[in-house]
Amino acid sequence: MTSMLLVANVVMFILLSLNGGSTNPVTLVEWGALTNLPVYSEEWWRHFTSIFLHAGFSHLLFNSFALVVFAPPMERILGSIRYGVLYLASGVLGNVLALAWYNSLGQTTISVGASGAVYGIYGAFLYVALFQRTIMDESSRKTLYTLLVFGIIFSFAMSGINWMAHLGGLLGGFFIYGLIIRLWRPRMLKR
Repeated sequence: MTSMLLVANVVMFILLSLNGGSTNPVTLVEWGALTNLPVYSEEWWRHFTSIFLHAGFSHLLFNSFALVVFAPPMERILGSIRYGVLYLASGVLGNVLALAWYNSLGQTTISVGASGAVYGIYGAFLYVALFQRTIMDESSRKTLYTLLVFGIIFSFAMSGINWMAHLGGLLGGFFIYGLIIRLWRPRMLKR
């Protein structure tokens, strides 16, 4: 599943690059960016499609790196289908909260990226670190906590980052993981 998500991100980046550019706001909106511009505000599918779009190569690179490094262990814990549900649902929830935030401020936004979904994986690992301590060793927990602190600081310190999508994805991943292991228990956790 991680490989398929990575390929989808790269393919969409190539398509954006060939059709107006991945940093062109008009191109991004045409291809499914999340936005609260009035003419597009009722298009709910943008909460999903925007997860696979990235604004510039560095944006794609950072999210792809995080996906390649951190997602495979979570995919092994949950299995491919459950992991895919976690990833996509976290990304969508992050986008829902981000759009609600910008609407409450009365600000226009055009948002893309897999960051909310990636932070959903971090949220799932946070759940593991806090409540399933036998799955994660102490060194990995410390690494996770450090990563989360730096990730949150980075989300607020850098301009142009949709920090609410990050926070929404993190919280979404935490709670969605908790629901998945209770309602749709992975084989690995049945032991």
